[in-house]
Amino acid sequence: MNTTPTYYHGTRASLAPGDLIVPGHKSNYGSRKKAAYVYLSATLDAAIWGAELALGDAPGRIYTVAPTGNIEDDPNLTDKKFPGNPTRSYRTGSPLRVTGEVTDWQGHPPQQLQAMKDHLEHLKQQGIEAIED
Repeated sequence: MNTTPTYYHGTRASLAPGDLIVPGHKSNYGSRKKAAYVYLSATLDAAIWGAELALGDAPGRIYTVAPTGNIEDDPNLTDKKFPGNPTRSYRTGSPLRVTGEVTDWQGHPPQQLQAMKDHLEHLKQQGIEAIED
């Protein structure tokens, strides 16, 4: 029996199975510093947020991914916002290998997406950045 969870990564990048998603690209959030980590989730909903909120004009895409190194809880969501990591969101300093693409996902309702974008803009105005240490 396979007990390894399925991991997802939401983005606007066009990728293929076998491609690597690596740290070091500009973040989609805050001041857009180079990200020290790449992010993944064991829930499709968290990946949908990633795809919807990623910068750019390309369509949002969700990939299934396999970590190539250790993963840890994403401190931007765990304990600060959602104690116990119910979003099952993680980060890693190692690449993620794309294993497939989820093509049948549904985005959030427009008003919910706009509320999230407004919230992120409010945080940006306050100078609140993602935790990268």
